[in-house]
Amino acid sequence: MASLFSTHILITFTIIFSPHLHLHLLQHPRRTTAVPLTRSTPSATPSPTPATPSPSPAPTASSTFPTPHTATTFFHHPTNRYSDGRLVIDFVAQSLSLPFLPPYRNSKANKTHGVNFAVAGSTAINHEFFVRNNLSLDITPESIDTQMIWFNKYLESQGCRDSEPGSDQCREAFDDALFWVGEIGVNDYAYTLGSTVSGDTIRKLAIYGFTEFLQTLLKKGAKYVVIESLPTTGCLPLAMTLAPSDDRDDIGCVKSVNNQTSAHNLVLQSKLSELRQQFPQAVIVYADYWNAYRTVMENPGKYGMKERFKACCGTGGDPYNFDVFNTCGSPSVTACSDPYEYINWDGVHLTEAMYKVVADMFVDGNLSNPPFKTLLETRLRKP
Repeated sequence: MASLFSTHILITFTIIFSPHLHLHLLQHPRRTTAVPLTRSTPSATPSPTPATPSPSPAPTASSTFPTPHTATTFFHHPTNRYSDGRLVIDFVAQSLSLPFLPPYRNSKANKTHGVNFAVAGSTAINHEFFVRNNLSLDITPESIDTQMIWFNKYLESQGCRDSEPGSDQCREAFDDALFWVGEIGVNDYAYTLGSTVSGDTIRKLAIYGFTEFLQTLLKKGAKYVVIESLPTTGCLPLAMTLAPSDDRDDIGCVKSVNNQTSAHNLVLQSKLSELRQQFPQAVIVYADYWNAYRTVMENPGKYGMKERFKACCGTGGDPYNFDVFNTCGSPSVTACSDPYEYINWDGVHLTEAMYKVVADMFVDGNLSNPPFKTLLETRLRKP
């Protein structure tokens, strides 16, 4: 069985679990042009939904989570995705000729090809930390720890228990599984806005919690793991709106925020190097979201985009079309008619067009280390 396990976020995170990846790759060779980007006009007013403080690139694992913005570009109905269409993980699944991954908490879904444990708004640090420090922006009790608890329950439902790690059921669950861990940690920083909790404290705690999570996953037997870095969150309309105008970097984004995420990513890469030494049997891929986002920001026209900072779904007009008190999903907020020309969808999440560019850079480009194709080739060489 093949499994796709993705941690999503800005900034949530997802785990994808998909059976028989080896056989699937043999039967359905990947085609780099197999996933088209559709262009259709969205409705004027998206479905009302609450917005999260930071982006979440994966459909939420909880089928009871409030319905995110209408996915007008591709799905044409609400799908629990904070975007106008498909997300990075959707394009990854399609590139592997796999169906879209169902949320874990949808008990009626067919999980033969994978399952998604992402939760919009989740954190790398346990929720109790935010409660203890009176950080009330964090209204999402689920953290990466919650997703691991759900994953363990899923394994038990497949006959794989911690007390029997070498059983046939456990080997089937891990030997041919691809674990895609989306970016997580941006929410942790966002929830401390205006507090006395330092960025250094968040970085240390978030990296520690995330490293513990990855170690647990690898000790269980994960062999093929992709980990997304944090993106350049200083380029989001949310950050641009809140930061002073003199806090800008060479591409016009918020310098202090991008420096913060860059520092986080450097520590993350160091931890991944240590994990590669600790688990030499595993292929651990670093997907460089930070440079993927920055690359598009430096030359958006190359990727068919015109609006670098303006939200497609929002209010307020130039320069950012974003109002933190009247976000996408509010009854009075409308969406643009050409989201494929925008990098940003709602001020904190990206458009389908941007997610496709990022996914292509991860899967077929040079922003994964080692390259994603190396991971696939390694799996295909094994019996």
